[in-house]
Amino acid sequence: MTAQKAQAHARPTERLMAGPLSHAEGLCRAVSAVAFAAARGLPGSARGKAVCNAVVGRTYPGVRAALLASIGLAGGLASKITASPDTMRRRTNLAVSALNAAIGDRLVDSDSSLAIHMALRSDGQDLPALPGALATAYPDATCKLAVFLHGLGETENSWKLHGRRSDPEVTITYGSRLAADAGFTPLYLRYNTGLHISDNGKLLAALLTAVFSAWPTSVEEVIMVGHSMGGLVARSACYYGERTGDPWIPGVRHVFYLGSPHLGAPLEKLASYFAWALSSTELTRPVASLINRRSAGIKDLRFGYVVDDDWFDCDPDACLRSHRHNVSLLSSAEHYSISATISSGQRHPLGWIFGDLLVPPASAHGHHPHDRNVNFPRDHRYHLGNSHHFALLNHPDVYGVIDACLRPRRPSLPPEAARGLPPSTGSGEVGRPERSG
Repeated sequence: MTAQKAQAHARPTERLMAGPLSHAEGLCRAVSAVAFAAARGLPGSARGKAVCNAVVGRTYPGVRAALLASIGLAGGLASKITASPDTMRRRTNLAVSALNAAIGDRLVDSDSSLAIHMALRSDGQDLPALPGALATAYPDATCKLAVFLHGLGETENSWKLHGRRSDPEVTITYGSRLAADAGFTPLYLRYNTGLHISDNGKLLAALLTAVFSAWPTSVEEVIMVGHSMGGLVARSACYYGERTGDPWIPGVRHVFYLGSPHLGAPLEKLASYFAWALSSTELTRPVASLINRRSAGIKDLRFGYVVDDDWFDCDPDACLRSHRHNVSLLSSAEHYSISATISSGQRHPLGWIFGDLLVPPASAHGHHPHDRNVNFPRDHRYHLGNSHHFALLNHPDVYGVIDACLRPRRPSLPPEAARGLPPSTGSGEVGRPERSG
């Protein structure tokens, strides 16, 4: 980030930081009120309270001023850093994506230049869905599209994680392998993960409609691959696209959900309960308010909300029970869920409790004995053992599943088709369908 860009971001950053700083100031005042109430009547307590309030009243304006000064200083230093432009761009992209994950909805509301807008990405830049731009970016465009949707706080470059390099300029990813093995043209998107998942679903449906009309050749087949939140965005887009009769819907043949929290993410549930408990007392209420400033996108992950009706007319900080509606999977496509656990099998206590460290298998497969389920066929549920959430972004065994599922349809996948996705009590390699109920 250059000094000029840092100065351009200073004003919206000040507005965005005003809320958290106000909550922190409120916490200090609440602690002061409780402490001096307990000391009421003691010598000097009234004067001490006045001094404390004066200090707080002078400190936070100083913090705000220091914040703005540090932004300007950071911009000046950034212009002198000798890191390569590509390295600086990657670091900046990750920082901005993380910021959008945390408060992306507020960035949009404040019309901040830091807000990410959903777009195709090519060569590190947004790519408009226009005929000329698409023809230039994809000179070898095919009739088969593979749409990749990253997860919370990620970017299109996240699909390169752990990627083996065939040469210094090429990283092996799901997209590159699908292009070489099956003739798909990979499309990578970046979007604001702090927005409601349903908002991103509608934006994705509109974007794919624009891509369809501007694509250099007629499109015959579409597959969608979503990691974590990206899988929920894919479900949402299919729902809204089917409801409005979008032209790309009939072309969707397969959708792959990699560690997507269809029934919710435990960490977000824990955060919501924690904030609810803290809001019950005057002393801790400012802390609860600060926690509750997390984005709408994060709050949607609590129960896996994918449509407006899930969250509309509901206070997300007060609703501790699911308001999720039954949203069927797109009937014209095949749907596959892939989970991961840090243990070898899903039924191991560590795997059952911690899952892939972010999403448990039951949520990834949309299966709960007493809750609304997502109707994945049993032979379309797969499991990757001895792994973690982000390994699903680029793992050879996961690609083996994708490759096997894209082959001509057969009654069931043989064990050797994808190098062995195990039953839930198996070795933990990817291949056979998950068989647990």
